[in-house]
Amino acid sequence: MAVILLHQEAYGNEIQRELEKRLDERLSVGAIQTALKRMEEKGFLTSSWGEATPKRGGKRKRFYVATPYAHRMLDDIKAIRRGMWDSIAELKPGQA
Repeated sequence: MAVILLHQEAYGNEIQRELEKRLDERLSVGAIQTALKRMEEKGFLTSSWGEATPKRGGKRKRFYVATPYAHRMLDDIKAIRRGMWDSIAELKPGQA
């Protein structure tokens, strides 16, 4: 979801910042890189290298883009969770 939110700025450090801000906890770069690699292997993301910049000492950034498959999966997950929340909202206190 962070990759989708960040659009053209979806690269490692920005993804880390976005997740840390929303989750209110520190995440390691290694954990994020591992997750991104696994999502790419499963077909949820594609990546490409950006241009080298003097600001980064000549290093390039790897940019990520969510695939149509990822968008479909997120829509499915959202619908399932919405249905579950709707079912919980229908319960009256003491019914569980």
